[in-house]
Amino acid sequence: MAMSDNPAIAMAAAAAAMMVLMAARLASANIPPSQWSPPATTGGYSTSVWIDGSATFYGDASGLGADFGGACGFSANDIASLYSTATAALSTPLFADGDGCGRCYELRCVKSPWCNPGSPSITVTGTNLCPPNWYLPNDDGGWCNPPRQHFDLAPPSFLRLAARVAGIVPVQFRRVPCQRTGGVRFYVTGNPYWLLLHIMNVGGAGDVCQVAVRMVGGNGGWITTSKNWGSTFQAFSALDKSKGLAVKLTTCGDPQQSIVVGDAIPSWWSTGLTYQGSNNFW
Repeated sequence: MAMSDNPAIAMAAAAAAMMVLMAARLASANIPPSQWSPPATTGGYSTSVWIDGSATFYGDASGLGADFGGACGFSANDIASLYSTATAALSTPLFADGDGCGRCYELRCVKSPWCNPGSPSITVTGTNLCPPNWYLPNDDGGWCNPPRQHFDLAPPSFLRLAARVAGIVPVQFRRVPCQRTGGVRFYVTGNPYWLLLHIMNVGGAGDVCQVAVRMVGGNGGWITTSKNWGSTFQAFSALDKSKGLAVKLTTCGDPQQSIVVGDAIPSWWSTGLTYQGSNNFW
């Protein structure tokens, strides 16, 4: 059978020819090969285009501790066990009133003599807010002032991009799918009439904008929560601790995605503990 008689083979050949043509055009436009590939997709979330921004560093030289997770609610243990030193405090536009908590970004240093050789890229998780400093101009110390898109990195992450002496460097960044190990985690606190869930280790888009809870094995329906702060959500309801809790999570982006973590919190749960479900946005 001739190749043209087989539609599948013909389509594959045409696609291959198109890729060769596209590569030639990209090369002629001086676009580096690292940018030729189409966006990757994980858990239904696609990598975005490159955007100009800037980066500095802050905090303890180790890059570990509660200081790196304050505005999002991550404890020192959360930072160490989930994100290590690959974290960033986000300027106001990126923090987005807490919606940016848990989102993942790839950064690379550009247009600076202090960039490390080859301009290697890093991937970080947004875990904190870099607040604006209205006493300083945007281009001279007020690095996190809106509308700047700025990353204040844990020192080890910054040093993977550039020399410490730089202080601040221009970067290109893009949102990327979050690669997580294991299921979504839930830190539980509150009282008999108020449930507060801190949500972390979210894969895919990395963010959560809507949360609902339901008692497993009970007759009640879903209880809609409201955002408290960062990546914590609250429900004003008396819940039976002898029953486990299922949690429905919905991401912020377009398109939004939802999953139900049916085993999020086991029966006879207690406040002050962290529980991990068996599924995630994969």
